[in-house]
Amino acid sequence: MAVLNSILGLVGLYVLCGLVFAIPFVLKGAGTIDPVAKEGTWGFKVLVIPGVLVFWPILARRWMSGATHPPEARNAHGSCACGGKKRVEGS
Repeated sequence: MAVLNSILGLVGLYVLCGLVFAIPFVLKGAGTIDPVAKEGTWGFKVLVIPGVLVFWPILARRWMSGATHPPEARNAHGSCACGGKKRVEGS
């Protein structure tokens, strides 16, 4: 039972930190790391709060590093579509 209480305490602390981070991030930080989010409505800001609660360490690192654009996706489809050297056989 003590282990379960410890785990729940850590999860609660994580969510509390996420909530403390989410308020200033939604108001200011989201528009800093993604210019499109700067034009977001209040509805958008309310909808992203659960995601910010979960991913707050990643978002905090991006915000503190001064990132001004979302990261570029790197996958096989994007490489082929953008003229990359990887090609799928038969296409």
